[in-house]
Amino acid sequence: MSSQSPGQFRDQISTLTDDGKSRKWIYPHIIKGKLYQYRSVVSYFFLTLLFAAPFLKLNGEQLVLLNILERKFVFFGVIFWPQDFYLFVLALLIFIVFIVLFTVVFGRVFCGWACPQTIFLEMVFRKIEIWIEGDHHKRKKLDDGPLTGQKVFKKALKHGIYLVISFLIANIFLSYLIGSTVLISIITEPISAHLTGFIAICVFTVVFYLVFSRMRELVCTVVCPYGRLQGVLLDNQSLIVAYDYERGEPRGKRVKEAENLLGDCIDCKLCVQVCPTGIDIRNGTQMECVNCTACIDACDMVMEKIQRPTRLIGFKSEDEIKSKQAFKLNKRVYAYTGVLLVLIAVLSYLLIVRSEVKTTILRAGGTLYQLREKEKEVSNLYNAELINKTNRSLKFEIIPDDPATKILYIQKTDSIAYGGVAKLTFFVIMPERRLKKYKSDIGFKLVSEGKVLDRFETTFIAPIND
Repeated sequence: MSSQSPGQFRDQISTLTDDGKSRKWIYPHIIKGKLYQYRSVVSYFFLTLLFAAPFLKLNGEQLVLLNILERKFVFFGVIFWPQDFYLFVLALLIFIVFIVLFTVVFGRVFCGWACPQTIFLEMVFRKIEIWIEGDHHKRKKLDDGPLTGQKVFKKALKHGIYLVISFLIANIFLSYLIGSTVLISIITEPISAHLTGFIAICVFTVVFYLVFSRMRELVCTVVCPYGRLQGVLLDNQSLIVAYDYERGEPRGKRVKEAENLLGDCIDCKLCVQVCPTGIDIRNGTQMECVNCTACIDACDMVMEKIQRPTRLIGFKSEDEIKSKQAFKLNKRVYAYTGVLLVLIAVLSYLLIVRSEVKTTILRAGGTLYQLREKEKEVSNLYNAELINKTNRSLKFEIIPDDPATKILYIQKTDSIAYGGVAKLTFFVIMPERRLKKYKSDIGFKLVSEGKVLDRFETTFIAPIND
């Protein structure tokens, strides 16, 4: 329960004592209302997807892979290599614009309903804590009480389970970075063969354990920058978890069979007791609010008991509370939506035209052209580099667009390994009679199994006789 007065709530974060010298632990009361049940379903869906994705295959590849070390990224079976970095940047920009748009309209709902930190803390670790130590009153009493055998047993059991789950999360997290196949090798083979991988798992285990056993809500209120970004993006028309002060004030206890001159809020402070970040939502929009909707369930339960309409706390905009205006989209939302749609269209186009093999061709340094007077031909020397962006090895052939053009290889290969690079050096030979100017554009196509994988062009230099 918060001890701050309405005028002091912005002076310090809710997890500090009034003197600011020590941390105040939060013991949220869990009320399993309708929104909590909906959030549980959403959380279990994301947890299932999170744990299953590294082991699901699409087009022979892991569903999602972010292998920074090998600079290989896979999203739903599509591989992206360093040469596709511009696509990654564009996709990241789209994600940022989407988050901005989503926040402008719905506030910080992502944090309460989809953020892995909140899902793991509230739907996994918090439930284990309640199962072992009891409800919020019993947990606080246990922490404040003396060191007894029962306390040692409960704490050891809880933190032991926390370590096991943190170890499991660390393995799953690492599978997104190095791949599930490599992770299985680390687990099944001797530690000495994968010492670096084993150390990484141990480090991540400790990090996740500390995050969920010690830092907890501080990740959302202190570490994560999104809460501070929210304050810049919200306006009076944003839908956020808010207290209807016009209906709720003035607060006060209800007396049976007496005329009620107060608002609907009976000042039970249940909305404060259920808050996982320890704030009082009645004080207004706050950076610490993660829109988890726990206060909505708590307040609705109270309103039903006193036979008043629900949603005294609910998803409301400031305009809806103050002037009873219905929610409507404003110009800023339309602007962000327009930008988002343009970026999505550009990314979609780039993905459609993206070639499976990236070909770079350059004229050999320090060379111009070579005359073949006997054959009445002109040749240019080129270096080419081919990068395989598919999930398989390829056999290929380079075919000039002009049937009269020939290729004479000096350094030749006809295959590219999976994720590999092939380098070629060759002469391009053209008849003199077809060359009408000093520089001519010539094109090629890269063919594999009868399919054109890429098209590329370069310039051909030839002498021009007056």
